[in-house]
Amino acid sequence: MPLRLLLAISARLPLSLLHGAARALGAIMARVPSRAARTTSRNVEVCFPQLEPADTRRLARASLQHSLCYLFEAGRSWSWSVARLRELSREPEGVEQLRQAVSAGRGVVLLAPHLGNWEIFGLLVSHGLPAHFLYLPSRWPALDSLLLESRSRGGLRMAAAGRQGVSKLLRALRAGELVGILPDQVPPDGSGVYAPFFAQQAYTMTLACKLAQRPGVRSFCGYAARLPGGAGFRMVVQEIDLQKENLEESISAMNSAIEGMIAQHPEQYHWEYKRFRRQPDDSEFYPAG
Repeated sequence: MPLRLLLAISARLPLSLLHGAARALGAIMARVPSRAARTTSRNVEVCFPQLEPADTRRLARASLQHSLCYLFEAGRSWSWSVARLRELSREPEGVEQLRQAVSAGRGVVLLAPHLGNWEIFGLLVSHGLPAHFLYLPSRWPALDSLLLESRSRGGLRMAAAGRQGVSKLLRALRAGELVGILPDQVPPDGSGVYAPFFAQQAYTMTLACKLAQRPGVRSFCGYAARLPGGAGFRMVVQEIDLQKENLEESISAMNSAIEGMIAQHPEQYHWEYKRFRRQPDDSEFYPAG
């Protein structure tokens, strides 16, 4: 079945129904050996060592369920108009401060970690603002075209990861615009440094903090938290200070801010991503398979 047809079907189904299906399927996934289940369990175990084994299993299961929620929400996040998506926004926190900062015209960096639904978050908080978001192009041209089409709704401009994309972000900041980045991905060789993330060494991008340290630039971090019962999403944005004395301090502050947000909704973080796959000693962090 073509992807666009699947998106069209899911866009018409109630969120409560989609989330219910995600919970049921996620519970099965947690019991069946798979790469996603193994990676999720490993990440939860090392990032929350204080949890009892039963609580670790519950959090891992909930994370798989929320990741499926994100997938099943694609019909909305990829095809609904921004105006219609705004009907899903509940009790926004800090969004107006972000918009005022962009209006001041000195440049703003917005960090959107893989928490809740980052697609909907980026579209809603940047709507109507001059904004560029960095993205990683898909290996499949048809999917890449669909992603660009969906993410460019409402005037949002996309910058492909790479030298030209970074140049676009720099020009946008100089023009006083908003620059959006997903900061918790493993960057390419030479584009990151090791920094603590939940007390683990994580190879962390330097780009976000290099942009944030430019004179006059303000930095924010935020997410769209999924509400119970398919009631929508709560938009949360907080200003953070990344203009530290050196790059290492700025990166530590960025990771700390992301940790703080994840702590509010740990089950909604994308724990099946191999965030720690690169280790300083080149050791294998994740189970084979």
